Amino acid sequence: MRVLEIVFIGIGLAMDAFAVSICKGLSMKKLDLKKAIIIALYFGIFQAIMPLIGYFLGINLQSFVTSIDHWIAFILLSFIGGNMIKESFDDEIEKRNDKVDFKTMIILAIATSIDALAVGITFAFLNANIILSVTFIGIITFIISILGVKIGNKFGDKFQNKAELLGGIILILIGLKILLEHLGIL
Repeated sequence: MRVLEIVFIGIGLAMDAFAVSICKGLSMKKLDLKKAIIIALYFGIFQAIMPLIGYFLGINLQSFVTSIDHWIAFILLSFIGGNMIKESFDDEIEKRNDKVDFKTMIILAIATSIDALAVGITFAFLNANIILSVTFIGIITFIISILGVKIGNKFGDKFQNKAELLGGIILILIGLKILLEHLGIL
């Protein structure tokens, strides 16, 4: 896997965290940098840990599915991307509060990083450099989450759905690219 692909996967995975960060920023009367950093740390750390867990799960399954790994990567990334696209059209307003306590943030961090677990499984099948991958994903998510809080505080709901839509499209395109490369089309 190339660095650029990892960067795009990181951006795609960070879109859920970005959307929630926008909501967190929206609920703050005044931008609180300390809260923004706490939010970004939770999201960044969990977005890095989940693919690592998925990677180790994938390594244990790799010998059973090597011949179909590209299909698994395509299906998982397309499923995750499809769900993100579907959610981008959902008009339901997320529950808003600016709390950054452990209970609130752990739930949000897990919820926004479940898809990264599945991506970690595909990393194992693709023999990706997992340390580089999770480092990039964590840093990208951290940065995007800080931006999300700032944007949410300044502009509100305008960008949330567009961020999820973009993230979903990116993940589907990467899954399609993996499939087409393994089929010898690209």
